[in-house]
Amino acid sequence: MIMNEIASYIESSANNTSLLEEKNFEARMEVTDFLDFQVLGQLAAMQQQPAQAEQALLLQHQAYHLKSAMEAIDAKLFQRLRADIRAAKYSGQAFKNLINSYVKFNNDHNEYTEISAYDSLDVLINGLSNIPTMPVQTKNLEPEMITFYKTPARVVFELVEKVQFREEDVFFDIGAGLGQVSILVNLLTGIKVRGVEFEPAFYNYAQECAAALQLSNVLFLNEDARNTDYSTGTVFFMFTPFKGEILQAVLALLQQESLHRKIKLVTYGPCTPYVSLQPWLAFDNSGNDDIYRLTVFNSL
Repeated sequence: MIMNEIASYIESSANNTSLLEEKNFEARMEVTDFLDFQVLGQLAAMQQQPAQAEQALLLQHQAYHLKSAMEAIDAKLFQRLRADIRAAKYSGQAFKNLINSYVKFNNDHNEYTEISAYDSLDVLINGLSNIPTMPVQTKNLEPEMITFYKTPARVVFELVEKVQFREEDVFFDIGAGLGQVSILVNLLTGIKVRGVEFEPAFYNYAQECAAALQLSNVLFLNEDARNTDYSTGTVFFMFTPFKGEILQAVLALLQQESLHRKIKLVTYGPCTPYVSLQPWLAFDNSGNDDIYRLTVFNSL
């Protein structure tokens, strides 16, 4: 972008009063992203050119002011959403409708199949956490344990649509990380949720998030998934938290549970092909072998 284009973009965005309306979350996100990734870096580089330095500095101040204004509106939005969740104003379909009023999505045409496909829905859901400091991993992973990646929020919404939870279901997120899947499943369904997490710092963060939102049906367990009691669970989820012998050991535990009741196992990521080989599970892949396609398995 040249200087005049940057100036025009900042001016038009600053004069766009619709951006001040709380409901236009995605439009504000587009502006802040454009400023972050297209504008501010160029303005910093332009300041190194004597002929452009003064105007570039002025535009930089304007860009930061605009960005701060957008972020302040979103901060108030997040604060209100957290308060409404604590007051139990939104759950189940009401919560989904609320989120859909700020971020448009359609799980019937979900194009977000890659691990890196985080978008405006993730930013909105991240805003439900009021804990500013991200935890630092404290324990060494075993060789077959996989580094934590957050499940894209769209995948969780799709999971809820595909599983069609019953009121009596108990959901286990195996490898719960920072707790987003567990918290979202509870908000979208109201059912009991258990998140199993090996890393103490992640577990503590997840517990704090659930407590801050006063979600009494969400409980996190800081333990090795190979030692967890799954006897209350009916639906289980794994975003490839481990592989090899650890994965097989956990699958063996779930198979034992399936002898007592029908269960569902939902997978996302590289563990799916291995899980699909389990003779005690059935699934419909509809001819789609994409490992980042959510797959629902039913016990036989």
